[in-house]
Amino acid sequence: MSKPLNLGKDVAGLTADLIDIPSVSGHEKPLADAIEESLRREPHLTVTRLGDTVIARTQMSRPERILLAGHLDTVPLPTAAGARGTVPSQWCGEILYGRGTTDMKGGVAVQLSLAHSLSFPPKDLTFVFYDHEEVEAAKSGLLRVATQARDLLSADLAVLLEPTNGVVEVGCNGTLRLRAPVDGVAAHSARAWMGDNAIHKLAELLSVLHGYTPASIDVDGLAYREGLNAVGIGGGIAGNVIPDAAYVDINYRFAPDKSVEEAEAHVRNLLPGYELVLTDAAAGAKPGLGNPAINSLVSAVGGTPQPKYGWTDVARFVKMGIPAVNFGPGDALLAHSDNEHVLASDVRKCLGALLDWLT
Repeated sequence: MSKPLNLGKDVAGLTADLIDIPSVSGHEKPLADAIEESLRREPHLTVTRLGDTVIARTQMSRPERILLAGHLDTVPLPTAAGARGTVPSQWCGEILYGRGTTDMKGGVAVQLSLAHSLSFPPKDLTFVFYDHEEVEAAKSGLLRVATQARDLLSADLAVLLEPTNGVVEVGCNGTLRLRAPVDGVAAHSARAWMGDNAIHKLAELLSVLHGYTPASIDVDGLAYREGLNAVGIGGGIAGNVIPDAAYVDINYRFAPDKSVEEAEAHVRNLLPGYELVLTDAAAGAKPGLGNPAINSLVSAVGGTPQPKYGWTDVARFVKMGIPAVNFGPGDALLAHSDNEHVLASDVRKCLGALLDWLT
């Protein structure tokens, strides 16, 4: 079992401690071990472990239950020379650098601080720390809990502590990925006229994606910006062979006015003649600003609610019938970057806002 964390220390310092335990997707166990051990030392919490997901709950028969969730995994470490978004963490004054500072170890540190300090809360609380968020949906630790122990997720409102710059972000875009395979005919590259170059045949498809103008769609008064992009490409056999196969991976981020089926149909209509293969998909979530629990949080923390352009597990909670929002420290534009960092003051401010609301 990993060494337990000091949940009572300054939340910015706790953020650094979390970053210092590497947790790239698929390798969350050491961090999950440390979090589990730490939470089991809190007498007011009941702790459950499912795989590398840890759930801690108060059981005080309060009339309202709030769920606070965050994922433990990060994307892989940067490889560029001079990158600062690495592990272990680095302090530069009051700025903390390291992989996961914004996405989303700052938010997880806030969760842990709340779990420690709110020993007798006026609302019952559920804290969920889950694995495999940064990879395909089928591996999600949150999906595992929803499938195996759905009752552990029951709540009147779920708050995901994804980075939002300290404002409430409501709803989220959906996402889907499709692969566009292209066939050719192999030949010796010295006699290229005998073959049909599959990589060259990708040019037309890439031209369509390059020229595509993404929409900004109003949903309940908020503008959700879409995006359609090539995110991967492959092909080639050897340096002297005309390739007989190639592919492009396409990611469509679509506004929550569409279902997955409607979004998929949109991409297929843009690319007729290609045998597109759906590889991953997740529906978005509408804002839900008429919900009293969401309005309560917005009123408490201030600011104007904003749309969430990326996909988050807000959509998964909404699908389960649980109102949900994003609210956490850090700038989402820095997530996954070589320069990923968070201000210590932002993490502390987020903790203070949630403490005020929850108490």
